[in-house]
Amino acid sequence: MKNRASASPLFTPRNSDRATRRAARRALAEATTRARATTPSTPSAPTTRAQGTPLYPPRGRPGPASARSARLKLPSHRMTTAVAAGAYPFLAEGGLAAPGLYIGQDVHAESAFVFDPFELYGRLGNFTNANVLLAGVIGQGKSALAKSLAVRSAAFGYRIYVPSDPKGEWSAVADALGGTTVALGPGLPGRLNPLDPPPSRPRDVTETDWAAEVRKRRLFLLASLARTILRRDLRPMEHTALDVALDTAVATATTAGRAPLLGDVASVLHSPGALDHAAGSPEGQLAAAARDLAHALRRLVRGDLADLFDAPSTVQVDPTSPILTIDLSRLGDSGDDTALVLAMTCASAWMEAALADPDGPRRWIIYDEAWRLLRHPALLHRMQAQWKLSRGLGIANLLVIHRLSDLLAAGDAGSSGRAVAEGLLADCGTRVLYRQEADQLADTARLLGLTAVEAGAVAHLSRGRGLWKVADRSFVVQHHLHPTERALYDTDSRMR
Repeated sequence: MKNRASASPLFTPRNSDRATRRAARRALAEATTRARATTPSTPSAPTTRAQGTPLYPPRGRPGPASARSARLKLPSHRMTTAVAAGAYPFLAEGGLAAPGLYIGQDVHAESAFVFDPFELYGRLGNFTNANVLLAGVIGQGKSALAKSLAVRSAAFGYRIYVPSDPKGEWSAVADALGGTTVALGPGLPGRLNPLDPPPSRPRDVTETDWAAEVRKRRLFLLASLARTILRRDLRPMEHTALDVALDTAVATATTAGRAPLLGDVASVLHSPGALDHAAGSPEGQLAAAARDLAHALRRLVRGDLADLFDAPSTVQVDPTSPILTIDLSRLGDSGDDTALVLAMTCASAWMEAALADPDGPRRWIIYDEAWRLLRHPALLHRMQAQWKLSRGLGIANLLVIHRLSDLLAAGDAGSSGRAVAEGLLADCGTRVLYRQEADQLADTARLLGLTAVEAGAVAHLSRGRGLWKVADRSFVVQHHLHPTERALYDTDSRMR
């Protein structure tokens, strides 16, 4: 067996001398050299493998079990999606599983993200309403997202209503869509009568019930205006004076064949004899109680808002118009925004006439720069009614603010204003958060119930990227704009 190396020279007795051990080491080295230089000469060579010889050729192990060239074949395995989610927990999010408007890219799944609150209602668990909250610091693209939602919704036949545009940014969008813009302010021809009746009565409502509903809305408007100007709640006799003055003004206007005006109501309040006679109260008693109320409404008739809301409307609600905006940019220049809030209240009341038809198409109501509204209880209560009626009217309200702490400006903890503001947040089935400053994260996480991971993500979102919380699910979405949209929504042109 000339090819076999003998191991007998490798072992030396324990008591061997130094020369014997040196000879053994020399014999080991020679045996190792001979073993490495020896190669099998025939296929029947011994199976003992020399050190360093590979088991398989470089092309890999032969046969179907080889892992090279995609030849690995394993038996198939079936499982349910619930099991798969547990076995493979790092799979990407599958989206909302409903058709919708293209928003952009789901950052984690690297797939398209679409959203439509009307389509999600009834399909997505725990999605109870179509209202949306959008919050983000200045310059992060939240206005572009709001306008993008409006424009892309119009392509699907949805109607867009902007009852308050304090910066005039929506006028260009309305022009691009072929919609209607009503600009209000000193020297402008636009006029709105907030006491206009709705254009049509719902089929399932009787004439008597409808007249009572219209009267209730008008009283609600008058009380809201008075509270805003007086900066306090109305007293019981002041409510009575408003009731009597409105009924008298409506009777006078109906006889003249026209809609009542705010000036008609103010005129009755300024006529003590007519007011007491209509109320059947002792002479002078009700008129004395309504003195502050009469002077409060005078601002809308003879003050800085004269003629804007005390004249027949110069525009009628067109149900086929894709978008209707109220431009109030000429009223927001002074430090006191009372005039702007009064105009918002009147414009919202006038626009509600278009929303009263339950047979109308799906509609978006967009409250841009809503932080100005949240400081005024009268407007808050009007918005609360709008939120509660959203499902019955087929509308989706979009509330655009800078930060979640804006909701806290509605009043002190435990106040009715704070409760209404937080109720608006609770009635938003979708919350979209763009980047928030570090000092706002605590309030944001508390009000929205964010996890630590979500709160950390909100602090580091880049421009156009937002955290979408839709019911119980969360997505990080990068909003994508078409170049035409980017030019249309540009709000930084004056800074360049």
